[in-house]
Order: sequence, then structure tokens, then C-alpha cells
Amino acid sequence: MSVRLPPLNSLRAFEVAARHLSFTRAAEELFVTQAAVSHQVKALEDHLGIKLFVRKNRSLFLTEQGQDYYLDIRELFNNLRDATQRLHARGDKGTLTVSLPPSFATQWLVPRIHDFSSKHPDIDVRIKAVDFDEGFLSDDVDVAIYYGRGKWKGLYVEKLHTEFLTPMCSPLLLKSGKPLKKLEDLEHYTLLHDFSRQGWKDWLRIFNVTNVHASHGPIFSHSMLVLQAASIGQGVALGLSVLARPDIEAGRLICPFTEKALSRQAYYFVCPQSQAEQGKIVAFRDWLLEQVASAPQGDDIVY
Repeated sequence: MSVRLPPLNSLRAFEVAARHLSFTRAAEELFVTQAAVSHQVKALEDHLGIKLFVRKNRSLFLTEQGQDYYLDIRELFNNLRDATQRLHARGDKGTLTVSLPPSFATQWLVPRIHDFSSKHPDIDVRIKAVDFDEGFLSDDVDVAIYYGRGKWKGLYVEKLHTEFLTPMCSPLLLKSGKPLKKLEDLEHYTLLHDFSRQGWKDWLRIFNVTNVHASHGPIFSHSMLVLQAASIGQGVALGLSVLARPDIEAGRLICPFTEKALSRQAYYFVCPQSQAEQGKIVAFRDWLLEQVASAPQGDDIVY
């Protein structure tokens, strides 16, 4: 005949109370009230049909049966603590799968990942580039970097980079002889589009540019393709500051105007809520935040 096990909460309350021989100290360790500990112990006694504690002279003592039971389950709880500690230790190393947009992977993460690997040689990063996030993480992904407004249910979310948008082009393009000194001069150039033409339309509206029509020009599926086309003189891109920084620093792109608009969307670090404190995930998140803190960000007009 199988024996019905007592509730784990009651066992835990009994183990802590028996170790301290005090309901008050047990309550402090478990972050509950003394009454809650007493209730759990009483429920365990009722389940077992055995008296576990007695009070004498305002002190708490284990009965003989309570003492025997405590010695038996104490080892079980010690083994459980040890197993949990070993699990967390394994979580400090191993493979970490990171899902993120291809453009952010190519322009931002890949050039920096050697720094993380040198600081955390026990963690092997596996980069998985995906075109769009679906608001949840698949089982084979530990963490992700999303671009959006930071509202994803059931996930731990922490903001990384804000983005501002400004026109950018190759310095070679300016040798065509056509001016590009004020926003209205954009009418002489091909506009390069990311996903759709709406980005340019909104940006031009913000700055009251009415003579430039954003209904033409090639559309690219990824931001890095837009930047590549701009860097070889194919036209003017409405570039995202974080993604374009490597090309700007290398001189492949320049920003001819000071006007820039801060996007309402941003880059976010996300992971399952239940895994947010796992060692390797904490190490990667902290490293990302350090990298972000060392890079300048724009903060102009909200877009």
C-alpha cells in the first residue's frame, strides 16, 4: 500500500522549526509569520497522526517521534539544498544561446563577443539570428535581444539601447555635385528604405520637409542591407544610430545633418522570468549592460 506523502510546505516548516527549536526563528528564516509556521506544523501532525513538538516552561522541544522524524528528513533537505547548489553551479557555465535580429548581431554583438568570451571562458555563446520575435522564447533559446517597446508578457525585460534615426550616406555620394546641406536637398537623392517607406515618411513629417517624397526608392528586408547600400553610394539611408556606428567610425558613412529623432522603440534584453538569476544569464546580461554604458546614445526628438 502506498503512503500519501505530507505537503512539502509543512515538511519544510517542521524541518526549520526543529532545527531552531523555535517557531519564531523558523518564521524569520522562511519569511512568514509565526502563526503560519504553527499552522503548517499542526497540519503535518494531523497528517501523520503524531505529536511532533511539546512545550515545557515556555520552551519548544521535539517529542521522541519528532526527533526521529527530524533526523530522517534533515538529510533529505540537506541533499535537496546540495542538489540545488550544484544545479546553480552548472548554470554558471556551458552553452548560452542568444536569439537576436541579424542586423544587431552583425553590427553590434559579433564585433564585441570576443570580449565576453575572454572574460567568461566557461560559457560558449551560440548566436541565433532571427528576423522577427514572436514575444516568446523557444526551448532552445536562453536569452534574446528584442527591438520593440518593451512589453512582452511572461519575460524578464531590461532595456539596453535606445535608437535615434538620422539620414546618413557615403562621403562618395557627396562628390556627385548635388548639394546636401539642408533637409530639402534630399529631393536630389535616392532614399533607401528599411522594411517599408513609412520610416522616411514619418521622419520627414516630423521636420516639416514637404518637398521630398518618400514614395520611391528600394526597400531592404534588413537594416544592415540598407546601411551597406548607403555605404557604397547607392543613396541616403535613414540610419539607426547603434547599428550604423561601426560604419560611421570607419568613415564609410557620414551624417550630413544634425537633425535626429529618438525612436519609441528600443533594444531590450529578455529571458524567461524563471531563469533571470541563472549564473550564465546574469553574466551575459551584466556584460551587455557594461557594453551599452560605454557607448554614447542620442536623446533628441521623440519619434
